[in-house]
Amino acid sequence: MAIGETVITIVGNLTADPELRTTQSGKQVCNVTVASTPRIFDRQTNQWTDGQALFLRCTAWGDFATHIASSMSKGMRVIAQGRLTQRSWQDEQGANHTVIEMQLDEIGPSLRYATAQVTRITRQGGPVYGNPASPQPTTVNTGVGGWSQRPQQSAQTQQPAAPPADDPWGAPAADQSSFGDFGKAADEPEF
Repeated sequence: MAIGETVITIVGNLTADPELRTTQSGKQVCNVTVASTPRIFDRQTNQWTDGQALFLRCTAWGDFATHIASSMSKGMRVIAQGRLTQRSWQDEQGANHTVIEMQLDEIGPSLRYATAQVTRITRQGGPVYGNPASPQPTTVNTGVGGWSQRPQQSAQTQQPAAPPADDPWGAPAADQSSFGDFGKAADEPEF
C-alpha cells in the first residue's frame, strides 16, 4: 500500500451477484457493488428512516476475485475494506468520464444479522492465509438471509474441533499443572 492512499471501510448489501470476468491477459477480475444506506432518526415523527444510499463499485483481482464470486451473492450484507481509486476515460463521442471505485483488500459477510461458516483454502503443507498457487473453492455458509450455500448443522450435531496435540490450552483442566500452585489455597502463616 502506498503512502497517501485513501483506505475506507464500507458496510452494506450487494446489489447483484458478483461479476467474474477474465481479461485478455488471462487475469480474473470480480466486480461487486455495495449499497450502504444510513438510518436516520426523525425526532418529529419519532421513527427511523432511510437516508440516501451510497452505491460503491468494488473490484478484486486474481484468486481473491474467484473467492468472492464463489462465496457471495445478491442481497448479502458485507463489510468491505479497500483503497479508493479514480479512473478517467474518453468515450467515442469525445465525452470525458470519471469514476471512483474501491480496490478491495478485504471483504466478508457481516455477522450482525447472520452467521457464517468459512472453509479455509488449503494446499500441500497446510492452510494458506494469502493467495495460494492452487486454490480449492471457498464456501461461506450463512444461516440467515436466504443465501445459504449448504445446510447448516444444528447445534446438537456440531462437534467441537479437537485441539492440536501440542496445544497447551487444549489439555483437560486436570492436566494443566504448568502453573504450579498459583490459584490454590495456601496455608495461612501464623503471627
